[in-house]
Amino acid sequence: MRVLVVEDEPLMADAVAEWLRRETFAVDVAYDGGGALERLAINEYDVIVLDRDLPDISGDEICQSVVRSGSHARILMLTAAAAVPDRVAGLRLGADDYLSKPFAVVELSARIHALARRVRPADPPVLSQAGIHLDPARREVRRDGHPVALSRKEFALLTELMRAGGTVVSAEQLLERVWDEHTDPFTNVIRVTLMKLRRKLGDPQIIETIPGVGYRIQ
Repeated sequence: MRVLVVEDEPLMADAVAEWLRRETFAVDVAYDGGGALERLAINEYDVIVLDRDLPDISGDEICQSVVRSGSHARILMLTAAAAVPDRVAGLRLGADDYLSKPFAVVELSARIHALARRVRPADPPVLSQAGIHLDPARREVRRDGHPVALSRKEFALLTELMRAGGTVVSAEQLLERVWDEHTDPFTNVIRVTLMKLRRKLGDPQIIETIPGVGYRIQ
């Protein structure tokens, strides 16, 4: 799933982004409102972590813009103002959740996971297909009962393919959902990651390449 972090304090923004990437989210970062609007015009996000107190274009304006656009993205608003009226005002603007600064990143992560579940249908506790059992909560994968150790990107890639339930997932969709905006669309990162994933899953091969279309689990 893809997350946009909008925060004008670079150290905080980068720390939050790195934490979320460790949890297999694809994360983009904007350090001001203008950068946020540019990314929102190009990319689709599942969750937006939005600082309300931005110096140029306010978080309130960005929140309203997202709501007006009809986007399905969920908004988690951050602010140093912890008073109840401030939280109520943010929610009335269209935010889905509210978190006061300072906050624990583990709580932020839990709230993002909860919001992301509202964007797409909830996954079953364990995804199972072709002898593969993938537990998103525990970050565990087994094939025919044997554990398979995967990197973060390999795990995220396999998760997206299993969520598709045997339908084809295009390279463009995988780049959008598993990687972030800094990934060159002409890179071979998907091919390389798939090669490693196939090797770790072992034979018989279950990930099929559909030339010119994408990939699926058969």
